[in-house]
Amino acid sequence: MDYLFDLTGKVAIVTGASRGLGRTMALGLAKAGTNVIVSDVLDTKETVDEIKKFRKKVMGIKVDVSKKVDVEEMVHRTIEKFGRIDILVNNAGILRMAPAEKMKEEDWDKVIAVNLKGQFLCAQEVGRRMIKQKSGKIINIASIAGKLAFNQSVAYNASKAGVILMTKTLAVEWGRHNIQVNAICPGAFATAMTEDFLKDEGFLQMIKTRVPLARYGEPEDLVGTVIYLASKASDYVTGHALVVDGGWTAGL
Repeated sequence: MDYLFDLTGKVAIVTGASRGLGRTMALGLAKAGTNVIVSDVLDTKETVDEIKKFRKKVMGIKVDVSKKVDVEEMVHRTIEKFGRIDILVNNAGILRMAPAEKMKEEDWDKVIAVNLKGQFLCAQEVGRRMIKQKSGKIINIASIAGKLAFNQSVAYNASKAGVILMTKTLAVEWGRHNIQVNAICPGAFATAMTEDFLKDEGFLQMIKTRVPLARYGEPEDLVGTVIYLASKASDYVTGHALVVDGGWTAGL
């Protein structure tokens, strides 16, 4: 069975990988045998240094995924160094919260630019390379907020809903090139983005009450899902939005 999940020698780009879910997924892929390109607008040194401990090839790149020129440079440098791209984990994302009637235009634009446009730009540029090599795995990080609305998060909700349908569209278009495109929809996870929520006793009590597993997710809880979608084990899975939320959205 191990051969189904073996990623030895594969090349993966992980965006938003300086911390949080992106950092943990990048480390998980490295442990599974992958050479990793760690990209973020923030400093990637800590993630890069950690991956080096696994004796894997790694490269850190500063990238603003909402800028096409940055994305093109990221892909160019990856191909130049590794010769191919087998896996893209489209993780970079931001959150701006406000009641819908008070949402600032610049906040709406920024969230859509990073969360939706940024994922498309990365998928488009990497997808072109994968089409040429006739294989690839693209994993877009969406959210259960793309399926059910979180309060005071209109731009974030809209962006993640867009990611889910973009995932399905790319899966339909690129399946003939042996490219699998899937999304992961996490629930509440412990990251810098959710730090304030997880300090709130009311929110924690809601998690205990509403989530069947009675806890929020830790970043490590996503590693197995990413490895599955990046590996041969998921070769006949595409266009799927896999919910990883401890059962939160399973009940009423």
